[in-house]
Amino acid sequence: MEHGAYGASLAGGTFDLESFVKKPQTILRFLSWIFSIVVFATITAEGYVNPMTEENTKCMFNGNDGACSYAVGIGVISFLACVLFLILDAYFPKLSNANERKYIVVADLVFSGVWTILWFICFCYLANQWGKTTAGTAAPDAARAAISFSFFSTATWGLLFYFAFGRYRQGVDDFTQDYRDPAVDHTTPYPPAQFGSGPTGYQQSPFSQGQTQPGEYQPPAY
Repeated sequence: MEHGAYGASLAGGTFDLESFVKKPQTILRFLSWIFSIVVFATITAEGYVNPMTEENTKCMFNGNDGACSYAVGIGVISFLACVLFLILDAYFPKLSNANERKYIVVADLVFSGVWTILWFICFCYLANQWGKTTAGTAAPDAARAAISFSFFSTATWGLLFYFAFGRYRQGVDDFTQDYRDPAVDHTTPYPPAQFGSGPTGYQQSPFSQGQTQPGEYQPPAY
């Protein structure tokens, strides 16, 4: 598999900044990075309020600290993952080992799928808790921003999963095509058998030239 693997040349290419920036995966990772910042920064800055009846601060989502902690945790990990995968995407064309590329693609596929589900849970969780929140006890704009960008993150990570799955299938198809079993490949016939160009006629043994034919009488010599 020397011509390519998992969507890039296997010989080890050079980094092209312009083409890298224009890739759909790069754009989606950058958007996911921005969305994650909005979610965890909004909740960290304005997500905890201090009700007049209580001394300690509470999460603005119905006072459920678990909702705020979940959203902040998912957002921070998503932020770090976007940075890591952007670096791997930039380094990806320089890899000449197909197995190393496979590990990166599989990691991208699994992480994108898991984070799509986690962001969707985050969106549903925050929306549910916000619906139970008493009006006037929290900043509505910050809450709506966290809920909205959780939904946007679900969409971007879902698209990242789609592109990662396409790249994985491309790598599997390349492997299958380049490593076919020659026993079942009938497109290339076997070459005809070649025989040596030696003498084909029968040669009499040199020791038989002086021998007489059977039945012939030879008189004795005096």
